[in-house]
Amino acid sequence: MIDGAWDQKIDSFYENEFDESDPRGAIAKMRSLASERPADDAAALFELGGIHDALGLETEAIPFYRAAIAAGLEGERATRVLIQLASTLRNVGESSEAVSMLESAPPSGDDEAARQAFLALAIYDERRYGDALRIALLALIPTLDGYQRALREYAEELPRTVSTRQEERGAEGGV
Repeated sequence: MIDGAWDQKIDSFYENEFDESDPRGAIAKMRSLASERPADDAAALFELGGIHDALGLETEAIPFYRAAIAAGLEGERATRVLIQLASTLRNVGESSEAVSMLESAPPSGDDEAARQAFLALAIYDERRYGDALRIALLALIPTLDGYQRALREYAEELPRTVSTRQEERGAEGGV
C-alpha cells in the first residue's frame, strides 16, 4: 500500500531528524513511524531494516529486510530492499548469497547502476576480480561522453574468473 503522507514523514525524518550519534533515538523514532502502519506492513519493515542498516547495525537489519520481502514489498522499495539486503549480507560476510540475489534480480531502472555496483563489490569479495571490474566498468560506461566503445571492448577482454566456492564445487564433481 502506497501512503504518500507516510512516505513524506520517512523522508522528513532522514532529512531533518536522523542522528547517527543517537542510535536509540533514531530507532525509537522509526519504530514510532512504523507503528502508524499495520504490524506486517512491508514498507514499515523495510524502513525498520533501513534504519538499522544506516546505523551500522547490519545483523539487526537483515530480519527486517527478509520480512519486508516476505510481506510482498512493492514498487521502488522492492528493488531497493534487494540491493540493501545484498549489501548488508556482503558486509556480514555472506557475499555468496549477495551475489546470487543481485545476479538473479531483474534490471531495476533508476537503481540499476546501484545494483551493478553492489554486485561488483560482492563479486570482488568472492575473489572474482576480473568479473567485478567488468561489471563496474559496464555500469560506468553509459555515463561517459566518450570512450564507450573502447572501454566496452577492454571490459570484455578482462579475464573471466571463477569463485573459490565454484572451484571447490567443481573439484567435488558438482559443476
